[in-house]
Amino acid sequence: MDFVHILILALLQALTEFLPISSSGHLVLASELFGWEYQGLSFDLALHFGTLLAVMLYFRRDVWELVRETLAWRPGQRLSPTQRLAFGIALATIPAGLVGLALGDAGAMLLRHPVTIALNLIVFGVLLWLADRYSRRHPPATQAQLEGPAGELFTGLSMRRAVLIGCAQALALMPGVSRSGATMTAGMFLGLDRARAARYSFLLSIPVMVLATAHAVWQTRHALDDGIGDMLLGAAIAALAGLFVIHFFLGVIRRIGTAPFAIYRVLLGVAVLAWYFLLR
Repeated sequence: MDFVHILILALLQALTEFLPISSSGHLVLASELFGWEYQGLSFDLALHFGTLLAVMLYFRRDVWELVRETLAWRPGQRLSPTQRLAFGIALATIPAGLVGLALGDAGAMLLRHPVTIALNLIVFGVLLWLADRYSRRHPPATQAQLEGPAGELFTGLSMRRAVLIGCAQALALMPGVSRSGATMTAGMFLGLDRARAARYSFLLSIPVMVLATAHAVWQTRHALDDGIGDMLLGAAIAALAGLFVIHFFLGVIRRIGTAPFAIYRVLLGVAVLAWYFLLR
């Protein structure tokens, strides 16, 4: 792979992994547009590992608190707010794991069709816009709450609602849905304001990305030496760009919400349908 190819895919991964516009959908569409062959699971693994590093670095304080509090829990002990959040995230991760195992790589490849991606972009874009409007009914988190412990920020989030958000996350295995878009949409419909929904979406992404990375490593363990330079470069670009994207997105969410991303999704979906049926 040449540098421009690596750069475009890594930047696309960083931008679309964290923005609610579907990373898998954009990567497939980019390959269709430029006529690139599929870059392979090993390179996909590198890009996802880069964005995993970005989110873990950005939310390192939350990650440390969640891990520390989880390890400190003992059976029969009452859960602290942080422990409740950690166990809720664990439960919410199960649906995506089960669907991913059931779907498999062959099933996932069948969904990588431009028309399927376009329809998912449009449908879930409309749902994101509706959820953004609905979230205006909820009082927004204050700056002090956002800067405080994650457990305190999500004290009102029940285990049931956490699992429902996790079920929405499982839908994102279809290209064009967007993991962050689906979880934020569900979170806002279930009572979270925009900022809380975005932060919960990021925290919920960590175990899924860890599991997906571990699964990809196992699948490609005999081919990881192939193109290792390309993989390292792609991971580094995705990680650095991902840090900037997370910071940018959280700022946009607090100021104007997710409506611009919903509109972009719908317009892109319509453009893809027009390209596929009229110009292809």
